[in-house]
Amino acid sequence: MERCVYSTNQCLNRFKITLPKFYLDKINGLIASFDKETLASLEMISRSRFFLKGDYLLRADNICNKSYWVENGILRKFYYHNSREITTEFYFANDLAISFDSYILQKPSREYIQALTDTAVNVTDYTNFQNLKAKHPQLQDLDFLLTEYYALWLEEKVFELYTQNATQRYKTLLRKSPHIIQQVQLTQIASYLNISLETLSRIRANI
Repeated sequence: MERCVYSTNQCLNRFKITLPKFYLDKINGLIASFDKETLASLEMISRSRFFLKGDYLLRADNICNKSYWVENGILRKFYYHNSREITTEFYFANDLAISFDSYILQKPSREYIQALTDTAVNVTDYTNFQNLKAKHPQLQDLDFLLTEYYALWLEEKVFELYTQNATQRYKTLLRKSPHIIQQVQLTQIASYLNISLETLSRIRANI
């Protein structure tokens, strides 16, 4: 399989889509300071893969031992509860897809990651990346910043879930992430917002 070659600009673009400006500035500055040896080492442990629509990158009960940088296409993360699919995240170009607790703790995942469209990703093995962090402290700093960001994103999502009604949550999604509304099926958007499809249809009809 073709190996993905990182340049500084590719690394910068990798994190531009969803990060707030404060973290964007910190991460951009850090990546811009990567030396050639660090970038070359990242190239060596990364490879490109292609998944067809409907393919699974991760299944429940498997350990998430790889991270997936989306080059193009759409992924979603979900789990089953009472025989229902509960969608928790969508991933678009330049997003990094993992099952967080499974990846960090290297324990079986409760979640699935599935391709919603034909999707090209850049794959990095967990063990190889951990070994590389031990040799390149800048990668430890990057990993810490991304973990901080994910914690902030998750806290904000939980806050919205518990303080906003269904209409407010849809309007927040429409304002923050219109690309989700434009490119993802309504059934999956309803699941992501923790509302029924019928409720979502009524909200959309009244906006």
